[in-house]
Amino acid sequence: MLKVGILAIQGGIEEHEAHLRQLGVDTVQIKKPGQLANCHGIILPGGESTAIGKTLLETSIAQEIIEKSKVGMPIWGTCAGMILLAKEIENQTENYLKLLDITVHRNGYGRQIDSFKTEAIIPAISKEPIPLVFIRAPYVTRVGSDVKVLLQLDGKIVAVQQNNILGTSFHPELTDDLRFHEYFLKMVRKFALEKE
Repeated sequence: MLKVGILAIQGGIEEHEAHLRQLGVDTVQIKKPGQLANCHGIILPGGESTAIGKTLLETSIAQEIIEKSKVGMPIWGTCAGMILLAKEIENQTENYLKLLDITVHRNGYGRQIDSFKTEAIIPAISKEPIPLVFIRAPYVTRVGSDVKVLLQLDGKIVAVQQNNILGTSFHPELTDDLRFHEYFLKMVRKFALEKE
């Protein structure tokens, strides 16, 4: 059975779990080193990127994620999770996993009060509009040559993919829509098959 780890420091941990379970996938909350060993993918949820990043770097979980990325394990960062994956963060010298060749602008849409919901068609995911929830969301200001832009909204890049790594400014786990999780699971299934 497929198993997906969810970094369990902050954010929509239970919401991601609920979506994955609806899709028939086993999950494990990653709270300490070694728990990623039997996983086929990992999700880095939202939250406060500085706090999550500090905790992540204080353990060897960060190094485990980096090692797993090198062997092709699918990794998906939502909101703060995307910031953790970014190679560069605007106006900040410190960065975290540096796995996704993008530059992000933290809190690009303003404060909590500026959070919003909208819909958009993401061609790689579905031909029908997908609900999107933005909460103190970052956006991407630069992408490397290997990075595919999955969605640009009002001129801002909000969803990207670089090989086995996904990043979204928004929170698919906070809607009832499962299509983005299904897309990630396609990547996870492919990786699991290749491992066998």
